[in-house]
Amino acid sequence: MVDTHCHLDSIREPTAAVVERAREAGVRRLASVGMHDDSIATTLRIAHEHDEVFAIVGRHPHHSEGFDRADLARIEEAATDERVRAIGETGLDWFRDRAPRDDQRRAFEAQIQLAARLELPLVIHTRDAEEDTFAMLREHAADVTVVMHCFSSPSRLDECVERRYLCSFAGNVTYPKNVELQAAARDVPEELLLVETDSPYLAPQPVRGKPNEPRNVTMTAEAVARMRGVPYEDLEAAVERNAARVFKW
Repeated sequence: MVDTHCHLDSIREPTAAVVERAREAGVRRLASVGMHDDSIATTLRIAHEHDEVFAIVGRHPHHSEGFDRADLARIEEAATDERVRAIGETGLDWFRDRAPRDDQRRAFEAQIQLAARLELPLVIHTRDAEEDTFAMLREHAADVTVVMHCFSSPSRLDECVERRYLCSFAGNVTYPKNVELQAAARDVPEELLLVETDSPYLAPQPVRGKPNEPRNVTMTAEAVARMRGVPYEDLEAAVERNAARVFKW
């Protein structure tokens, strides 16, 4: 299994121990996300220290206030590192609104264009902003491989399928009340399916309320396999195949 989205720099326990526990659980690849300059630097260091870890670099919408060309240049420089496999996470967050919306839009559009220019996948964060997020993707990301991180837009599944967006399901798909999200996990075409932890956030139901970590991606994958009515091994193979295609690891 693989964890296609985690934040190793935000997990309080020693990274080596976290990676080792993931390895023992059968997690062979981890994509760790750097969300701002300091986070990117730490994430790149971790990726170089651990063969299992690759990096995603970008500016999270929460950290997009005042985003300018210099910020974009630093992301582009980081993206030249051999361990980097995608740009992000970027997008729009109208739920927290921790940065001005115009700044979020500017940072988002710039990172879409960067991903296109560098021919890297783009990892999307969207919360309570689906209308605007999908509109910007339609306008600017036609030639970009898009990964909908922590997929939470079941009403948009048909559009994702039409546009060949990857849908990555996190621990919240295992929560009993998320029946629409579970239906999306059941119905998404196999070639567009990914799983992730978003650790240390969104721990799956068996460990809900505790800090999450990459080894727990297997719990989410097991739940998604049950939703889809397929053996775990088949889902594992599909997710690993999709991740290898997208992230080229």
